[in-house]
This record gives sequence, C-alpha cells and structure tokens, in this order.
Amino acid sequence: MITVDALRAATRTSFETVLADLSELVAIPSVSATSHDRTQLRRSAEAVAALLEGSGLEAEVLSAPGDGGVLGAPAVLAHRQGPTGTPRVLLYAHHDVQPVGRPQRWNQEDPFTVRHHAGRLYGRGAADDKAGIVAHVHALRVLSALGQGELPCSVTVLVEGEEEVGSPTFAAFLEAYRSRLDADVVVVADSMNWKVGVPALTTTLRGVLQVDIHLEVLDHALHSGQYGGPILDAVTLMCRLVASFHHDNGDVAIDGLVSRSQTATGAPDYPEADFRADAGVLEGVRLAGTGDLTTRLWTRPALTVTGMDVTPLDLAGNVLAPSCTARLSLRTAPGQDQGQALEALTSHARAHVPFGARVSVSCRESGPSFDGSQDTEACRAALWALSTAWEREAVSVGQGGTIPFISVLTRTFPHAQVLVTGVEDPDTRAHSEDESVHLGDLESAVLAEALLLARLGGAV
Repeated sequence: MITVDALRAATRTSFETVLADLSELVAIPSVSATSHDRTQLRRSAEAVAALLEGSGLEAEVLSAPGDGGVLGAPAVLAHRQGPTGTPRVLLYAHHDVQPVGRPQRWNQEDPFTVRHHAGRLYGRGAADDKAGIVAHVHALRVLSALGQGELPCSVTVLVEGEEEVGSPTFAAFLEAYRSRLDADVVVVADSMNWKVGVPALTTTLRGVLQVDIHLEVLDHALHSGQYGGPILDAVTLMCRLVASFHHDNGDVAIDGLVSRSQTATGAPDYPEADFRADAGVLEGVRLAGTGDLTTRLWTRPALTVTGMDVTPLDLAGNVLAPSCTARLSLRTAPGQDQGQALEALTSHARAHVPFGARVSVSCRESGPSFDGSQDTEACRAALWALSTAWEREAVSVGQGGTIPFISVLTRTFPHAQVLVTGVEDPDTRAHSEDESVHLGDLESAVLAEALLLARLGGAV
C-alpha cells in the first residue's frame, strides 16, 4: 500500500522537475493552426513521448488519416500494464496550442519562453494543456517510484495534437487504435478548477453550434440617398434579426431549446461580485438572463454573435448593403440534441426575418454537450483525490464551454466512466495573451492524479 503522506512528499520533492519539463514543452511552439509551422507538432509529440518513456511507459508517435487520406497531427500513445484485475485507465491531454495572439500584449518578450511571477508560470500552453501533460507524466513517475517500478492499475496515455483545431481526425484515431485505448475510466485533463486553491471536478459541458446566417435584400448595392427610406440595408435588417434571438431580459428567445436548473451535487454558489471581477465586467453594465449565475453559465443556452461581414470604416461608402452574413455561436444545455437545436434556430430565423428579406442558415460546427453528473465509483474517487490533494473539499462544476471530443470518447467507449479535471483557474487566460498556470495548483493536480490512480487500483 502507498500512503497519502508518501505521495504528498514525493510530489513536493520532484516538483522542480515538473517545472523544468513544463518549461521545455512550452518552449516548443506547437500551434496546430494550418497557418503555422506544423513541423513543430512533430517535435512536440516526440518530446512528450520521451517524457512518458522516462516515466516507464512504452510510447509511440502516431497519426490517423483524415479527409483525402492526409494524416492528422501527430499524437502520442503510451501504455503500462498494471496488476491483473485492476481497472484500465486512459489519461488524455493535448500538446497542441493556440496562436499567441498579439505578441505586444504579452508581458514577456517571447510567449514560448516561460516567465515566473507571483506564484504563476506564464507562457503559451503553460496551462492549456501542457500542464495537463506534465500532471500525467509526474503522477505516473511518483507512483512508479513508490511502487518499486509498478503502477497500481493499467494506464494508457493519449496526448492529442489537434485539439485546438477541432480534433478533425480524433474519431479516426480512436477507431484505428481502439483495442489499445479501451478503458474503464477516462481522465480528461483539459478543464479548470473553481478558483485558485479550490479544486473542481467538471461534471457537465454545454454543446456548441456555430452557424452562419446569410440575409439578402437587394441584387446589388444602391445609393443610400437615392433609395434609402423605402429600403432598409441588409446590415440593419441583420441587426434586427439578431436582436430577436434574445428576450429583453437577455434570456435566449429560441423556442424548443433545452434549459434546466443547475442541480449538480456539491456545485458552488457564484456571487455576482466575484463573477463580475473574474469576467472583467465594466461598472454599470447589467448582467443578462435570469436565474442563478451557475445555471446561466452551465445548463442554459447562450447565443453570441462572433462575426459579421459589415464593411469596415475605411472602406465605407454611402450605399445600401445588399446582403450581410453573421456568424453565431449557440451554446446548448447538457442533454440538448444538436440536430433539434439547429432546427429550432433555423425556424426562429425564418420566422423573424424582417421585411421579407431572404435568409439562409448553414451549420459550420456542431459539438455535443456532456453530462457526467452521475454518482459513480470513479467520480467519488476523483472527488476524494482532489479534496485530499488540495486539503479542502472539492466542488462539482459545469462549464459553459464545449469539449466535442468527449462525446466521441463516450460513443466509442460507452461503458467507460469519464472524469474531466484540469489545472486552469479564472486567472489562467487560456487562448488569450498572458496565459498562465498557478504553481501551487499544478503541484496539487499532480498529487490528485497520483491519488486517483492509486485509489482506483486499490493501493491507497
């Protein structure tokens, strides 16, 4: 048996190595967007494979074919067999990262060279999701060292290389290597904690629909002075249509969408003052919607205009625009069928298009929701591990965002219990400038995963 105190001491002793490994991974600019140097993805995958091999696993860099037979981004698949009869656990993370955004907005010269400040480590990918990788690596190292070279259960590690571009070959990868990936418990290290010092298990995720709405009112542009008045331009009509998607109180006004109360056991309260500070809401701006904040964030739909093809100011002329396209992101509540949500949005657009303008709706992306709020043995083990590592009670939370590949995992391995954890916090700024990870929470995340694997294997 392994004691909690022994795991805690071993994690603390090895933490400088954790930081060194994370810093080396961050230094590899593994941006998966096609506009960047994709050879860095291979370099990153090989570095991850080396770390896992150093933890006693057999690791390979593999890819699956995508559209047209083109191979997807390199992923890492590693395995270590545990004692007979113990659970098979699949640990997931991703080694690709987002572009850096505007370099001048970072408080460091190079976003791929880590910066330490006030107990945090800054750099692109420092939290999302290279911290997840090192949490896996070092939890396995600690367990192997204390277990005299053995792990308490069978472990497979999958580190994907294209999560930040929608995981286009993830399903094909699972199918190609299905027999090697099958598991009883899946741990996805790609979410966040409630706040610094307060661990969380993510039990629900909203789904996402990204759609383009195209509106036409003229077959060509017109002089706004000669024809303005009887004809409203397409941009104005689009604004009126978009406004119809919300009630005056800010709730989504699309009939037929699932909406439910937040009922997760152990879900925390979210005071409005804390939310406003976390989100950076300007003084005097009222919050939208009704119900408590966690319900609005996690289990009700939300709709955002993420783009519109309005003429930029430096090209604007006195004309009536004949057409306009708006891109919408609809976050759907857990349990929502995505096809029905798309039908509801399309029906609303057609019913509310102003002045008889022509409208069409096309779906660009559909990511299902996730509901893992069931009381399972693995869930109880995860909450115990998190609470023990942080030395305070863990909470169950939802997330307003979407992790589409989780639905692929649950379809492929329907018997597996999926646990969603992570090392991010409200100050992390994942995908934005000055991304960072809190070092105390990173150490606790390593310990929590070691405790979870030990508990699942009956070793603690």
